[in-house]
Amino acid sequence: MIQYQSTRGSKNIKTAAQAVIQGIAEDKGLYVPDQIPALPKKIEELVGRPYKEVAFEIIGAFFTDYTKEEMKRCVDGAYDSKFEEAEIVPVTHAGGADFLELYHGKTAAFKDMALSILPYLLTTAMKKEKEDKKICILTATSGDTGKAALEGFADVPGTEIIVFFPNQGVSQVQERQMVTQEGDNTHVFAIEGNFDDAQTGVKKIFNDRDFAEKLSAMGCKLSSANSINIGRLVPQVAYYVYGYAKLVERGQIKAGDPVNIVVPTGNFGNILAAYYAGKMGIPVKKFICASNKNKVLTDFFNTGVYDINREFYLTNSPSMDILISSNLERLLYHLSGNDGEEISRLMTALEQEKKYEVGDKIREGLKDFYGGFATVEDTNETIGKMYRENGYLIDTHTAVAYKVYEDYVEETGDETPAIIASTASAYKFADSVAHSIGLGEESDGFAYVRALEKETGVRVPKALKDLDKKEIRHKGVIEISQMPEAVEESVK
Repeated sequence: MIQYQSTRGSKNIKTAAQAVIQGIAEDKGLYVPDQIPALPKKIEELVGRPYKEVAFEIIGAFFTDYTKEEMKRCVDGAYDSKFEEAEIVPVTHAGGADFLELYHGKTAAFKDMALSILPYLLTTAMKKEKEDKKICILTATSGDTGKAALEGFADVPGTEIIVFFPNQGVSQVQERQMVTQEGDNTHVFAIEGNFDDAQTGVKKIFNDRDFAEKLSAMGCKLSSANSINIGRLVPQVAYYVYGYAKLVERGQIKAGDPVNIVVPTGNFGNILAAYYAGKMGIPVKKFICASNKNKVLTDFFNTGVYDINREFYLTNSPSMDILISSNLERLLYHLSGNDGEEISRLMTALEQEKKYEVGDKIREGLKDFYGGFATVEDTNETIGKMYRENGYLIDTHTAVAYKVYEDYVEETGDETPAIIASTASAYKFADSVAHSIGLGEESDGFAYVRALEKETGVRVPKALKDLDKKEIRHKGVIEISQMPEAVEESVK
């Protein structure tokens, strides 16, 4: 059975169900599997299989304490008609690369792929562990996780869901998606700060034992829907395996041929899932980590030094406006040879000195990665060029990935087939996308949605249609220091 341990050395081993419920380890570390399972079936056996079947095999390989019946219920409940495309994840060839379209779920962003199944994984885990307390899902968002978590957990019995987002740090469409969320157990707060402030505030709440006891007395237990929760991370591995099988099915590659995987990266969860797919047996030549102007990861891959002593930029790819990439800790743990003490030392240095430098062993493992970044101007140019030359509309985050991929090919001459994670509908960032393809000024984000549809004929996702007409239900704007109080009030 695969068990879960903390990245910071705690000897307190958990089952998958226990790790999903707890979210974060008691020593502040993140849960990782004690081994990465091999692909449960050969690639040839996965070719032509529907997404649901691939997800069942891959997620089940990690979460071995869930019975086959339990896992089937989770997968069947998650990947159904709530996705607008029958195949769940279409793979579109454009501009010399294959785009894994991860945004056809209820909120039009890739977070739906994991947050559609997390409520099922969590409620199943609660039954398995005979957990009688109400689970309070606490999440910081840079734009997309929040809405996807709210949508996934709205009115799920035995849960409350609380989301914090940076005030004026997300797109107008993203904000409206969150503040109009229905559900008696949903709570949304804008904070006066950026995403890193929100994420740090959430981690502080998780690591406050006195606060946890206070909530426990109120009949509540904290968990997370961020990718710090292993139940959020593991489902993402499935779509990289599916994408590879799809390329084999189409005859673009043969089983066993290498691919490059390109991921627009903020909190590092999505590219870590690609790394896990590689460790399971998907042949990956390079993991290409694409950042925006907040290029802390690009600098890290080039130097081995992670340094957040730098200016924070608000860009038109806000889900990547992050300086503290939480899931990088998991990668460092694996590359260090599972050295919890070393990871604890690095994370303490990050907390106290805002930087750390990795040793030779980790540096060696980093050679599998390539880091690059794109400016706002690069991003806009890429969207315009992709639309003009290929008739393919991409959002700002996907454009960052494609631009960095182009830079990588130019720099290395490597023409290995590439799978690019396309992480959001262009309509979530309609103003930037509209300007990039040459449309004029509109009154607000929703007018840009309408103008973009009229110009391109690309269907607006159901989730975004008439969003501006929905009632605003969550109006709270709070200081960072008020986050614990907001949690307490929400669970009363």
